[in-house]
Amino acid sequence: MQGANGKGEPAKDMASEAYLRQLRETFEQLPNDIPLLLFVDRSRDNVFAQATRQVIRAFRELSQRITLKEYDLAHELARRYQVESSPTLLIAPGKYAIRWLGAPMGEEARTFLETMILVGSGRSNLSDQSRNVIRRIDAPRRIKVFVSPTCPYCPQQAVNAVKAAIELPEQISLEIIDIQCEPDLANQYSAQSVPQAFANDILIGHGAQPEEVFALSLQKLEPQTLFIPESDAEQVETDVLIVGGGPAGLTAGIYAERSGLKTAIVERQALGGQVATTPVVENYPGFTSVGGKTLVDIMVSHALQYVQIFPGEGVLDIQYGSPIVVQTSRRKFLTKTVLLATGANHRPLNVPGESRLAGRGVSYCSTCDGPLFKGKDVVMVGGGNSAVTEALHLFHMGVKVTLIHRRDSFRAQEFLTRQVVDNQIPVLWNSEIREIQGEERVREIVVFNHATQHTTTLPTDGVFIAIGYEPAVELARKMKLDLTEDGYIKQDGRHRTSRPGIYCAGDVEGGYKQIVTASGQGAEAAMTIFEDLINPYWLQAR
Repeated sequence: MQGANGKGEPAKDMASEAYLRQLRETFEQLPNDIPLLLFVDRSRDNVFAQATRQVIRAFRELSQRITLKEYDLAHELARRYQVESSPTLLIAPGKYAIRWLGAPMGEEARTFLETMILVGSGRSNLSDQSRNVIRRIDAPRRIKVFVSPTCPYCPQQAVNAVKAAIELPEQISLEIIDIQCEPDLANQYSAQSVPQAFANDILIGHGAQPEEVFALSLQKLEPQTLFIPESDAEQVETDVLIVGGGPAGLTAGIYAERSGLKTAIVERQALGGQVATTPVVENYPGFTSVGGKTLVDIMVSHALQYVQIFPGEGVLDIQYGSPIVVQTSRRKFLTKTVLLATGANHRPLNVPGESRLAGRGVSYCSTCDGPLFKGKDVVMVGGGNSAVTEALHLFHMGVKVTLIHRRDSFRAQEFLTRQVVDNQIPVLWNSEIREIQGEERVREIVVFNHATQHTTTLPTDGVFIAIGYEPAVELARKMKLDLTEDGYIKQDGRHRTSRPGIYCAGDVEGGYKQIVTASGQGAEAAMTIFEDLINPYWLQAR
């Protein structure tokens, strides 16, 4: 099939051209120039320096507003700006204290793009709530955000920091640090799980935080988990409010809007849920094999054609009534119905040392944290599809991985277990971790073998855990919804919960933990809501 230009150009290429054209127009409208200073060690030009040049060259083709000057680490400007590592990129150094240690590749290209636009606009684009918090900072804040090009959660946290540095440049400086380029610095801060944010060398955020929570953590210089708005934010009226931006929530949003229902999606973490950190998704309809993040991007792009999405917003409270009032960290929603698609969280081992060493060698995401362990010894705990898939991902990344499973055979699909055998990945059968030990980072684990009844100590640099999930039912408990014996939200087969007007879909209601299943449940729930709003079943029962 020929494209619109008559030259057989694929639709994908045409979409890419349209996207680039839109970016050029965006940069042309920016009021400020974006000067970049790149410092490299020319005597030992490394792959990160080369990659940084390539990325900047691509961006400079979009706009003449972006300029680049390159200097050697021996130059006097390097001493003036206290630059010591290669490559280091200073962004608009005359106006802001923002620098990048490493190369803005992979997922971090998104951070770099947003940083360029924010710097060019001269505006932080913080919410009013976040701006009020940042403006209360009256002493210097030296931020370090550790990131990885493979981490889909990192851009959210890095951009939070960029916005803060632009909003209050007289007090806030920022270093975005690529753990692959700066492994020694990452080890110095025990930043073995990304993203991690430090301010004045104090850990203020482990994982991606909503913007307001990051701002509050930065102001208080300690990690915060909740942000309560000081005043009512903008009110939004909807027919359906979907809590959760994973496959179930995104699909439900599409189907609800296409049914004529005004719909919104709120998601406090990265869109896509667990799929965003899944290395490879096998046999999702239409794809024999596809990267989890790639699949998420396709889903989100599709959903955005229909439904409004509010990322980085945590739900603080739901007041049941007519309408249902949902308060998030940024605004208030007045809605006729609520669909809980909150998914599930990684199940912890609940052994001594696990929580203390989380982010310091203990990880639940091989995609995010695996690159830091290249050439090192780690263990992967679990025997299902997720554990075996992530072990293979680590193995092909160059990590020396050993599987630990409490049973004598895997629960994973046969084609995955064959790959474990074919790649000669060691497996400790009938074994479980009893303790994770180490001071600043993981050093060893205590392993108990059920077959031999022996306890041994195994040196290791990291512990990756994939032993299943626990449903995210905090909001359901707040609303006093009925739960199943296994702790999932109880529903009637059509995704109706024990409270009229409140629905659920996806992993939070149990069943098969498959992306296609969650998507199907989201579609079903949306159609049930449409039918119920036309003929409310709770009125018919009276």
